[in-house]
Amino acid sequence: MAQGRGWEGAVLKLMRAKDFTLTVTAKEQVSEGYLRLRLTDGGLLAANPVHPTMWVRLWFQNAGRPHQRAYTLVDPDPENGTFALEFALHEGAASDWARGAAPGDTIEATVQGTGFESPVPAPTHVLAIGDPASLPAINSLLDALGPLPSTVWFEGGAPELPFRHGVRHVPRGELVDRVRAELPDVLAATPAPYVWIACDTKTTRTLASYVRKDLGVARDRLHALGYWRAG
Repeated sequence: MAQGRGWEGAVLKLMRAKDFTLTVTAKEQVSEGYLRLRLTDGGLLAANPVHPTMWVRLWFQNAGRPHQRAYTLVDPDPENGTFALEFALHEGAASDWARGAAPGDTIEATVQGTGFESPVPAPTHVLAIGDPASLPAINSLLDALGPLPSTVWFEGGAPELPFRHGVRHVPRGELVDRVRAELPDVLAATPAPYVWIACDTKTTRTLASYVRKDLGVARDRLHALGYWRAG
């Protein structure tokens, strides 16, 4: 299935990535800029054990060239072979496909590189920093870690987004300043913190460096991954 996917597809094939065909079964416009698709998994969940923040690469065509983007599985159901995917809509091939998707449409997906390690010792407080692109992963993470205290700084997005946990809403462009102002006090009251950051690449790098170097959070108590690149 790597044919027609360029060098990325060839590399993934060499790494023994697994390919699956997903089929859209339902579509829900959650808000003007946020859309949910429900899909059958084409055998994906039977072949890959489910874990928190599990994600897949979807393949699109962008001006005739292969284009892949990663999306977190929402409510994966191995017994029935179904899950949902949520799209923070913007300009681009992935959002264009999601906007036009209808029940019966199919999309190719690749599983490679996804994983999750529970922090040890277990955290006494989870501190998450994200935005609409990482909301499915934030929900998955906090669902999996159970009923322990959490603080979430969330940049942008409409109030009707599918938040499963309480968040501190932050206007666009103010996330770094808000986290710098508020995170130290939360950390000071937390004996075993776990900091999870997933924003655009630049913001993620800035905040990860701040958490490690300025606040002294140990590397194994911090997860940071850029989920998208600002234009």
